[in-house]
Amino acid sequence: MRRILVVGITGAGKSTMARTLSSRFAVPYHEMDALHFAGPGWAVNDEFVTQVARIASSPAWIFDSYGYPEVRDLLWEHADTVVWLDYPRRVIMPRVLRRSLRRTLLRERIFGGNRETLTDWFRRDHPAWWAWSQHGVRRADIQRRVRDPRFAPLQVIRFGTPEEAADWLRSQ
Repeated sequence: MRRILVVGITGAGKSTMARTLSSRFAVPYHEMDALHFAGPGWAVNDEFVTQVARIASSPAWIFDSYGYPEVRDLLWEHADTVVWLDYPRRVIMPRVLRRSLRRTLLRERIFGGNRETLTDWFRRDHPAWWAWSQHGVRRADIQRRVRDPRFAPLQVIRFGTPEEAADWLRSQ
């Protein structure tokens, strides 16, 4: 496991899992949202695809992503391992709601110095709305990719609950 892609719906814990794996396996972790957003106003990094392609061609990395269609196939083609946090909505939604509420109330700076605001909660691309509406779509796409021969040989480690993931991490 040297090129690890951690996938799942918004709020599944991809970044947390990726940081843990990075520490455990001494493999560099790259936070996809931090690479994608370049600055205030959710400005997009013009070099995003180039940066991801450069990292993906290196011998070892961990990304926490499923999104960003412009680099999705690239990451799946270069990965040797996919860690899939395949959690149900009843697990995801409380997590994403707590995280967004904390970020909004505490005005936490995130990617590119941006912040989640109360107004953002009413947008279709807010993490809470996105996690709810995209849960089934994302799950189906990941299932399709796992079976796609273009991405073989690919080790897939799938967890249906956070407890399964925690047990696996303890065994590593």
